[in-house]
Amino acid sequence: MQLAHMAWPEVERRIADGAAVILPVGSTEQHGPMGMIGTDAICATAVAERAGDEANAIVAPVLAYTPAPFNTSFAGTVSLSEPIFEAMAGEVINGLLDQGFSGVFVVNGHGANLAPLKRIAAAAGPMRIRSWWDPEDVQSRRRALYGQWEGMHATPSEVAITQALLHSLPADGAETPPEALSAEYIRDHAGDRHGPPDEHRAQFPDGRVGSHSYLATPEDGADLLALASASLAQEFSAFESECKARSRA
Repeated sequence: MQLAHMAWPEVERRIADGAAVILPVGSTEQHGPMGMIGTDAICATAVAERAGDEANAIVAPVLAYTPAPFNTSFAGTVSLSEPIFEAMAGEVINGLLDQGFSGVFVVNGHGANLAPLKRIAAAAGPMRIRSWWDPEDVQSRRRALYGQWEGMHATPSEVAITQALLHSLPADGAETPPEALSAEYIRDHAGDRHGPPDEHRAQFPDGRVGSHSYLATPEDGADLLALASASLAQEFSAFESECKARSRA
């Protein structure tokens, strides 16, 4: 159930019953030669809305402008600084809590969001952060489908979800695998800790960071979307129950 499509009396009744709310958070950045600029927001929104349908939850509008400074040398990327994003997201999250929602369950789609979101969570009321790929069944499926070619950015799993939801873009050179990443690189750059924009584009000229996007298929995307939505629906339901119990204690 989308918050944007509801009238205030219905929202007020749900809040009075102890409802928590789901908040999708994505990005607006390049995703390689065949990935959509809005991939992270598209994936986070779709997983959040399907999980919301399964858990009878309210889903707030997506936060789509977030930190992605390393990708600003690629056309179409719009990046907020971490302090601006943290302040904006913090006001949204605290605004939802101030309205009376018993908790905020963030469905994240972009690695660079995690550090500022965790700082918000440390200061805010009841809040949980889960990236759509976090559930173990989703991780296992990604490993089985793509192995090392999942990579770190413009991944075949996220491209596959956009294909299932919308359409496939031309490969535009993505048929050729990118350079594979070392375990050390993945460890050292987790959470999108990448270099300055020009340096990042020089190192990864087509925008893919070890990810062979061409392996994506709409069928795989539909499977991953179903797995992620079902897992996060269960996690949200447990979170909401905890929040209701806390608020009534």
